[in-house]
Formats: sequence, structure tokens, C-alpha cells
Amino acid sequence: MNWKNWLLSTVVALTGWATATVQAEPARPECVAPAQPGGGFDLTCRLAQTALADSGALKTPMRISYMPGGVGAVAYNNIITQRPGEAGTIVAFSGGSLLNLAQGKFGKYTVDDVRWLAAIGADYGVIMVRADGPYQDLKALMAALKGDPGQIVFGGGGSVGSQDWMKAALTAKAAGVDYKRIRYVAFEGGGDALTALRGGHIHVQMGDASEAAQALEGGAPVRVLAVYSQKRLPGRLSNVPTAIEQGFAIDWPIIRGFYMGPKVSDADYQWWAAAFKKAMSAPGFATLQQQRGLFPFDMVGAELDRYVKERTRAYAELVKEFGLSK
Repeated sequence: MNWKNWLLSTVVALTGWATATVQAEPARPECVAPAQPGGGFDLTCRLAQTALADSGALKTPMRISYMPGGVGAVAYNNIITQRPGEAGTIVAFSGGSLLNLAQGKFGKYTVDDVRWLAAIGADYGVIMVRADGPYQDLKALMAALKGDPGQIVFGGGGSVGSQDWMKAALTAKAAGVDYKRIRYVAFEGGGDALTALRGGHIHVQMGDASEAAQALEGGAPVRVLAVYSQKRLPGRLSNVPTAIEQGFAIDWPIIRGFYMGPKVSDADYQWWAAAFKKAMSAPGFATLQQQRGLFPFDMVGAELDRYVKERTRAYAELVKEFGLSK
């Protein structure tokens, strides 16, 4: 073979190799929302559906399916046992999912049993009081709580062990008060808790930044004393100081993202990771987040895997500290 033919055959071979190594888009892409339509998991899937399509990262329309049960436990178990290698399936999760994992509510499976893919945004904890109440800032509330915990009634969505209850327990801890001494009233959700706050049935609401911003936009007579985040949040709550700024080390991010089955190939996992990176770097992505009440928290692949496992370990310590272990 002369050198020209050799060069031609080499170029053809290399071109074929390069083409073969480009991972194809997974067939039948699907986002599983582990709850009924209309909730936070549905919102998470719909954000991904729109962002991946708008950015061109995903050419095939992604369908959304629903698998309610156990606040995510049914979907977690199903993906691990029945659909562990599906390349086209991603499943929505939240910070609440990690808290439930830390409490052993997902059965025998742990945080190590799936592939954590991407975080697409976050909400954050907040602490609210009535606008005409006596507390102008978090320090004032903490001083009152330390003086007489029984005189202050907390409320939130979810019972003992829920995210809002945990935020109340952390608030008590930061004030130097035994969490067992706080009075906490459980409601079905943040809307009911807000109604109780406005009616004076509770004094303090443990909620989320997105619902607090919405309440303020709607003219609700409430005051947000602090956001439980590392730094101030953009938008409607930009003037609200963090708890950390006010001297209390409370940080409660509520991330929203996706995981995949444990036997999904590295190539397919990396395809999805690249797709999410492309979607989240697109010019319109920040607007899509804001429209869904989420704040920036974009994390993909190994970085997210480390974060999720660190966060779950931290939750496990809190679960043990607050007597919630099984």
C-alpha cells in the first residue's frame, strides 16, 4: 500500500472511531416524578423537560410519568430493583428525599444505591412572623425563645421529622434551647401554615423562600426574619438577611434534581450530565428557574454525588441528635 492509500485508510479508520465513540441520545427519554401531578417533583421534571428542549440538549420530547408513594420511596425502590439500567430514565428528587433517606424511610436502600445526576435549582428555608408582631429581626425572636420557649408557637408543613419541623428544631438549637421544649403545630402544607400565622394561631412559620416571596407579592402581612442560606437570595427577598449574617449558623437548602438507576452505563450517565450542563448554561435557563420559584443551584455529576452524600450524612447526624432514628 502506498503512502497515499495508507493515509486515506487511516483517516477513514479514525473518522469511524470518532463517530463510534459519540454517545447517541437515549431512546424514549422519561422523567419520573415520584408523586401525584402538580407538586414539587412534577415541577422539577417540567423544568428539565423545558430546559433540555429549549437548549437543544435533548432532541426527543421527554415524557413525564408519575410514581407516587412514600414521599419518593416507591420510585426509589422501583428504579433500583426493576429498572436499574434504563438509559433514558431520570427520576426527580429533592432535599426532602435526602432527609427521608437519612431517616431510613426508603427501606433497605441507601444514598449509595443510585447514580446522582444533576441538581437543577434550589429553594431555601425561611422563618416568618406576622408583620405587626413584636419581632423585628431573628435576634429578637431568639432572645424571646431562650427566655420562655413555651410562649412561642411554631408551625409548618409536615409533622415531626419533616423539613419544616427540622428547621424549627435547628432554630431552637441555635437559640440554645432544647428542641423538645418548643411547641410545634403541623399543617398539611405551607399554605395552611400561612393562614394560621395570619390568624394568630401560631407565632412563627417555618417555610420556604419561594412561598415567602409569593406571600409577600400577594400582600400578605408577614415579615421574613431570615433566610436559611449561605448568602442572600436574589429577587423579592434580596433585602432579607441570612440567619448566618445575624449570628446563627442555620443553612437549609432544598435542592431539586435527578438521579438514575445504579446500572446505567457510564456513557449514558455522561451523556445526560453533558445535556444538563448545556441546558443550565443556556441564556434562558435562569428565567425558567425563576418562573418556578427556584434559585440558582446548578451541580452535575461527581460534584453533585459528593454533595448529596455529604448532605445525607449531615442529615443523619441531625436525625440522631433529634431522636428520630428508628
